[in-house]
Amino acid sequence: MSEPKFFESPAPVSLSDIATWAEAEIARGEPTLEITGVAPLEDATPGALVFFDNTAYLKQLDGTTAAACLVNRKHKDKVPEGVAVLVCSDAYRSWAKVLAKLYPAAMVPVEPGAAVISERAVIDPAASLEDNVTVEPGVVIGAGAEIGAGTVIRANAVIGQGVKIGRDCVIGSNCTVQHTVLGNRVYMHPGVCCGQDGFGYAMGPMGHLKVPQVGRVIIQDDVEIGANTTIDRGANRDTIIGEGTKIDNQVQIGHNVVVGRHCVIVSQVGLSGSCTLEDFVAIGGQTGVRGHVTIGMGSQVAAVSVVNDDLPAGGRYGGTPAKPVKQWFREVAAVRKLAERGGGS
Repeated sequence: MSEPKFFESPAPVSLSDIATWAEAEIARGEPTLEITGVAPLEDATPGALVFFDNTAYLKQLDGTTAAACLVNRKHKDKVPEGVAVLVCSDAYRSWAKVLAKLYPAAMVPVEPGAAVISERAVIDPAASLEDNVTVEPGVVIGAGAEIGAGTVIRANAVIGQGVKIGRDCVIGSNCTVQHTVLGNRVYMHPGVCCGQDGFGYAMGPMGHLKVPQVGRVIIQDDVEIGANTTIDRGANRDTIIGEGTKIDNQVQIGHNVVVGRHCVIVSQVGLSGSCTLEDFVAIGGQTGVRGHVTIGMGSQVAAVSVVNDDLPAGGRYGGTPAKPVKQWFREVAAVRKLAERGGGS
């Protein structure tokens, strides 16, 4: 059986075109050099473009047979002879720009002009869809839902009653969206569950009484949400995800959480109810954040940490409980020394 190829090879382009797209300077190589595709360092063939920004991959760079390499200025002398050098300020960011040009199909959810509403979708007559909306088979759209122009609803997604979805959004296969208002250009990957009731109970010896969750989820423009992430609706206020925030796969966001603008939340993070992330916060994978705490603007929290208390803006934190990284590193070193001093006893 032949291996499937999901993205067609790009048409050959010149090194000068690549430099323009990447906002890079040609430090070595002919501007007319033909680039026929991209590849990882170790698998590159003549004609391929690669990038390098991490010295952990220096061995792979030394052996590459690529035609050209995007590289940060500080690493330009590490590129082997015979490989054209494109110098830029941020090799990874430039790589992203070039990929978007070479493989536009990886950036758009559906071919322009190909919008179609499947006969096998179930759309309530009271729902409202603007022009150029794509609805794939198995989709269910409830009464009063509003879908903006250019939005794509993938197979078997469920859009609940009254949900508002902005323009040029993508709702992935098997997503469930209820009690939610989405802005424009929101991308939900497959399996996202958004707007279900939060985990709220009045606990007592006579049993745990469920507290009705009557808030919403508000997702602002340009948010991307990874596969199988869950976002609970607010209890008595809204759960809010700020503009430009990027959320990885399998993240849990509890009720009343407020996530600011342009935050980054990596996989398996758990945000407990009513916590707040201010703008530009970054949280590493498998970190837990306790309810009702605030992480200040621009702060970074290392992976596998536990945030129990408010964290001031602009800091770098890690550990259990999370603390400034320098303090955390000192504590880890002290414990290591104690263990070594104990010997084999």
